[in-house]
Formats: sequence, structure tokens, C-alpha cells
Amino acid sequence: MKRSTKSIATTAALAVLLVLTGCATGPDARDPLEPFNRGVYKFNDAVDTAVLKPVATAYVNVTPRLVRTGVTNFFSNLSEPWSFVNNVLQGKGEAAGDNFGRFVLSTVFGVLGLADPASDVGIERHREDFGQTLGRWGVPSGAYLVLPLLGSSTVRDTAAMPVDMQGNPISYVDDTGAQIGIYVLRAVNARASLLRAGNVLDEAALDKYSFTRDVYLQVRRGEVFDGNAPDSAADPSKPVPVAPVAPVAP
Repeated sequence: MKRSTKSIATTAALAVLLVLTGCATGPDARDPLEPFNRGVYKFNDAVDTAVLKPVATAYVNVTPRLVRTGVTNFFSNLSEPWSFVNNVLQGKGEAAGDNFGRFVLSTVFGVLGLADPASDVGIERHREDFGQTLGRWGVPSGAYLVLPLLGSSTVRDTAAMPVDMQGNPISYVDDTGAQIGIYVLRAVNARASLLRAGNVLDEAALDKYSFTRDVYLQVRRGEVFDGNAPDSAADPSKPVPVAPVAPVAP
């Protein structure tokens, strides 16, 4: 009996998904801690299903889009000074200048960053953190790592987190209650922005863990090397050469 066109199409789609989600047999050299990581991922997924996703969904339902956009702009603006520092450390003078211009313009004319006039006039956003700076200096990413509640990371990026915390303005808020409230708002707003993508992942990925890992590592590599990653950057067993950087503009 000939297979129906629908059956053939379904089989082909499943084959494509198997490739996309990395479901081939054998260990992944980038993920030597996979058993541990999968356990943490399962925990994070349970917390997300029980708490974060419902709260984010309610947030979207009761908060006007204009307000949510303002919250997103506010937190993005807060990241500009630390991005400026890291762009300077990486020798990216033009990007650092954009960070400085964006922060001043959005803070002064955007009501402390609630509006985004910098984007309106074409000043590009260049998000950078200390993990990216270490990568530009030639520090290998190390193994893939899933952190409780925080999600995907690498050994290098995890080691950089204490330094990134020092560059986070929220960490300098004296009132503990207010600080926790700001962090919660940022987390809920960030999760709300991923609701649609999360639904697509739930429907499409045969192995959400592998899909999440592969996408994260690819995107992160692109962020560190501005989309021009050397071949060795894909293999944690090989040293990553220091990427050439331009001198900082005076």
C-alpha cells in the first residue's frame, strides 16, 4: 500500500526536527555535564511551568502593551553603562560611543529610559557583558552549563557573573525589598517577551533540552565574536584565538 502524501510529509518533518534538535546518538563534546544539566533543566522547566509562565501570562493579560514596552525600555537602558564598559575593554570604540549616546539620550529625553528615542534616531544597541569580554580576550567558553533558575550558560560565562553583578545598577539599590521587587519585575517582563517563542518550542522540538542548548551556544558564539566566530570557537577542546580589536577612539 502506498503511503499517503500526508504521511510522507509528516515523516520528512520529523526527520528535519531530529536534525534541528540534535537528537543524534552519542555524547556532545560541548556538553560533558549533560546528565547533570538535564536534571537542572528539568527542575527549571517545572518551576517555569508552575510559576513563571502563569505569572508572565497574567502580566501580559493585565498590563497594557505600552506599559510593558516602557518596562522593557527601562531595563534595556539600565544595561547601557555596563555594555559601555565592556565595549571599551574590548576596544570597540564606536560601539562604546553608541552605548554612551543611547544612555544619555534615553535617560534625559526618554523619561529615565521608559521611552527609546535613541532607537528612533538610529543609534544602534550593542549589548555586552563580561563573559563576552573574556571571550574576545581569548578565554574559551568551556562546557555548557545549566544553572538553577538562571538557565543556559557556560563555565566562562558563569565565572563572569560576579563581575557582571558589580556592573548591574540594580545591585546598588539599598532597600532589599525594592531590589527584590525590581528583579522580579525584570524576570517576569523578560519571560513575558518569550511566551510566543516558548509555545513554538513546546510544539516543535522533540527534545527541548538539546534544542535549547544548541540555539544558546550558537547565539552566544555569535554575540562574542560579532557573528564572525573562528572555527575553533565551536569546539571547547580547542583554544580560541584572541580576536583582533580596534583601538578605542579618543
